Amino acid sequence: MNIFVWYGFGGVLLALTLVAGFFFVFTRGTLLVRELLGRHTSSSHVYPMYSDMWLIRLVDHQPLIAAILLFQYRRMVSRIGQVLASSLEKNQTVMFTSCAFGNVVPRLVEASATAQAGRILVTDLIDNELTHVRSKLGPFADRVEYLQNDATNSNLPDSSVSANILFFLLHELPHPLKARALDEAARVLQTGGSLYIAEFHRPRLWALRVLSYLYFKVFEPYGLALWDQEDPQRYLNQKGRWSFSRSTYLFSNYQVLVATKL
Repeated sequence: MNIFVWYGFGGVLLALTLVAGFFFVFTRGTLLVRELLGRHTSSSHVYPMYSDMWLIRLVDHQPLIAAILLFQYRRMVSRIGQVLASSLEKNQTVMFTSCAFGNVVPRLVEASATAQAGRILVTDLIDNELTHVRSKLGPFADRVEYLQNDATNSNLPDSSVSANILFFLLHELPHPLKARALDEAARVLQTGGSLYIAEFHRPRLWALRVLSYLYFKVFEPYGLALWDQEDPQRYLNQKGRWSFSRSTYLFSNYQVLVATKL
């Protein structure tokens, strides 16, 4: 084989190794260090990638985020946007439970404003995330209310929002906190309102299932439970009366769940 092909292969392998190492250090690696040091706070489960401003700005670029989600990001955002636009009524309140990377918040804020939502709330536990997301909203930045808020212990009143968007939040929460986040999301939602949940899902193909399993074990230790016992549809169905619409993507590796409170 041509030596330049070997150099090219080696360069790609080295680059992938460095990228994987970078993401491990600033995700699960940090959690392991905090655990060893006994640092337990309300935000100790949050990766530095989602709290340190320099890391947020370094990572939050649409092509990179799309690649991380295997280029299914646009399809999932489009699905939420379509359902939200068709169901949201004038003067209703839309809530984002946490700031997600990529253009999901700008796109859905624009859709909400176009539908003449009364209030648009963007909430997050980390103040740097709120500062960063505001910088991405352009002409809609002043249309939004930014609230520092814990998804697992919200300071919002009961039945105060008509639509609540949780975009790839649950897989990052330790197991007991997933249930609390869903309980809070349901509590603040009005009857007839909907939760829009984008998350990982158990893949249909065995090869993809094996790769996803390895990914979770290395990088996202809390995500694997979404395949079965902590599936959001299963949990909500046990807690109250809901109707569900679920769309899956890339051989069921990802899902968008629309749960309407009855």
